[in-house]
Amino acid sequence: MVKKILVVVDSIDENAGSGAKANIALIINLNKAGYIVKVYHYSRKEIVLEGVTCVGIAEQKWNLFFILGRLQRLLARWTGINLNKVIENAIGFSFTFLNDSNSIKKAIKDENTFKPDLVLTLSQAASFRPHHALLKIPQWHSKWMAYVHDPYPFHCYPKPYNWYQDGYKQKEHFFYQVSEKATYSAFPSLLLKEWMGQFFPTFTQTGIVIPHQVYRTHLTIELPSFFRKDSFTLLHAGNLLSPRNPTGLLKGFDIFLNNHPEALNDTQLMLIGGHDYYKQFLQTFASNPLIVIASQLDYNTSILLQQQTSVNIIIEAKSTISPFLPGKFPHCVQADRPILLLAPEKSETKRLLGQDYPFWAEIDDSEKIAQLISNLYQQWKNAPENFNLNRSDLVAYCDVDELKHTLDKL
Repeated sequence: MVKKILVVVDSIDENAGSGAKANIALIINLNKAGYIVKVYHYSRKEIVLEGVTCVGIAEQKWNLFFILGRLQRLLARWTGINLNKVIENAIGFSFTFLNDSNSIKKAIKDENTFKPDLVLTLSQAASFRPHHALLKIPQWHSKWMAYVHDPYPFHCYPKPYNWYQDGYKQKEHFFYQVSEKATYSAFPSLLLKEWMGQFFPTFTQTGIVIPHQVYRTHLTIELPSFFRKDSFTLLHAGNLLSPRNPTGLLKGFDIFLNNHPEALNDTQLMLIGGHDYYKQFLQTFASNPLIVIASQLDYNTSILLQQQTSVNIIIEAKSTISPFLPGKFPHCVQADRPILLLAPEKSETKRLLGQDYPFWAEIDDSEKIAQLISNLYQQWKNAPENFNLNRSDLVAYCDVDELKHTLDKL
């Protein structure tokens, strides 16, 4: 039975993005589940997590990859010539990536006192540096669980996200090795496990599902001044990447207001998060007092808004499938507010909410979106005190007991 877990992770700095926050929540819940947890992290700063031993990994300097990486960056800065494309096509990875991987390898290879039952590699974005490092430590492969938070390499993404990276063949070989050498693999969603199994079949045999975790925290901060607490509020919190097109939502909201002029007095739509790709389009709504468009808020404020809004919105790309579990999904189910899901019919979020979940539409179906907002508005208007998601099963699915139950079966 697993008792001691060694976690190797890129970053546990909560300011390093949503991926780092998801990893922090998982580490905290591993500790709450009763496991003894030691974390080696490449955050480049001191981090303290209650109940967890955290060891910062130092960057190795004055070696070949470090020097070549610095020279490459200096050349790009001084001349504008960036050799990264040539380098990655030749060897698969940047010099900096390889130096980071070697730095992680050196730190954890020297670990000889903890004696873990499980070695868990976590990453974020397209890094997977900890996985690359573990490949070079064969004596730990029998205890290795490789957590795959997103498809990799990028040509393994579903449309419209898929594209071929520089060095994609080497990256594909790297991940094939991960799938073959790690005794266990873990995925935040069942659909992602099945999806990645198409490219790396061993994942279907070694894979388990560990969803993004509920992270319970008591917030004492104030709500932003723009938030209308007594109104019918709809919130999308998160970056609007180019495939997460908000056009259907905004058109649907406009149709809803035209059909329900009484809602002009007590309704608010909030889009909170990075939106550079749609900046020009969203500026056309800047003068609408019922629509709030704001750049990134701090993490705790975003969580508080999700807890206080009337409806949380999840937007996913137009596609035949969305195998991702959004990082904010646990926060949304914990907030116990109805979720307006704009996603493909085959998506992990829809699978969890249920095929008969009433508040779902395709991302571009503005007429249906308008009808769903109308239905939500009427329910809120008639019984605001009972306007909840009521899915304690999904909260439990993303919480400590289910996590422990899953790992204890290894």
